[in-house]
Amino acid sequence: MSDPTGGRNWDAEMRRIDRNLESVSDSALLPAPASSASPAAKAEAAVTRERTRTAGAFLRLALAVALGVGVLFWPYEHHCGAGLAGYLGAVLAVAAGGVWSAFWTWRHRTARAHVLALLLVLWGITLAAVEVLPRAGYGPLGTGAASSWTCPKPSLVLRTATH
Repeated sequence: MSDPTGGRNWDAEMRRIDRNLESVSDSALLPAPASSASPAAKAEAAVTRERTRTAGAFLRLALAVALGVGVLFWPYEHHCGAGLAGYLGAVLAVAAGGVWSAFWTWRHRTARAHVLALLLVLWGITLAAVEVLPRAGYGPLGTGAASSWTCPKPSLVLRTATH
């Protein structure tokens, strides 16, 4: 049976590749402006590349944070039924926005924004847990509709007119 690695020492190969990558600067890996451009144009292109590199990540994070703060001011009843489903959908959007922002902030190496994105994910999970765990049997159960997924049906009271 033949050797599946082809007789290569892959650890040595990977060390050689790592050394080669470490010797190349980050700016050399990014596309450079045309060689005929003036030094001022090259500097402007570098500044623009640096500025736009993180703008998208911060915009995504700002949108997710706005949703995370906005859910605190939820204007509808969310104790049961469709109101609860809508609220949990909004809370899921908060957590998904945090994950979305976390990927972008990680990719663009913005450490503080990445921590905020992860805190936003935690915030979404916490808001969901406050509503879901008591209904799933964990923690103190509320009374009435707070411990149920569905709203109780309103009772009909028939009154007879007395003259």
